Amino acid sequence: MHLIVGLGNPGSEYEWTRHNVGFMLIDKLAADAGVTVKRRECRSLVGSGVIEGERLRLVKAQTFMNLSGEAVACLVAKGEPGEVGKSLIVLSDDLALPFGTIRLRARGSAGGHNGLKSIIAALGTNEFIRLRIGIQPDHPVSEARKFVLDEFAPAERRALKEILDRSADAVRTVLREGIVKAMSLYKQGIENA
Repeated sequence: MHLIVGLGNPGSEYEWTRHNVGFMLIDKLAADAGVTVKRRECRSLVGSGVIEGERLRLVKAQTFMNLSGEAVACLVAKGEPGEVGKSLIVLSDDLALPFGTIRLRARGSAGGHNGLKSIIAALGTNEFIRLRIGIQPDHPVSEARKFVLDEFAPAERRALKEILDRSADAVRTVLREGIVKAMSLYKQGIENA
């Protein structure tokens, strides 16, 4: 059973902000698979389904970004026994990656992302799959917190559908062929797109 967690902040005021791209990707995956993500569990909205023949739960933690680890740890503890590194996939924004760039990793640091920091601290490991979507602007940002909590600019919003489509394809490849194969398949096509 896979646990796919999109990071974001709950509430309509955050719905189209850059920091909520993880929630947006969960919504895309859910819509494509006919899964409803609304059951309340572990301070999260959860939906169960099958994608690429794999049973999974799609999750939107409702703890706010900086406390995402609390929700994820609760869901991991309630799940089937297994290796977190192979069953947990976290979807997030990344201010250090150029806008639209997608990066898949099998493990790694939080890279300054408070949601990932919270999950790593709560689980006591950084051994889990993550897909990060670049939100970096083409100009310097004086206040990162304000920038990530702002809504996507109109031009970015127009590009978002394609970015989410490519990201969903990458997640499906991870489920179908594993993280090593997915990283090799998407290294050029997504990171340089």
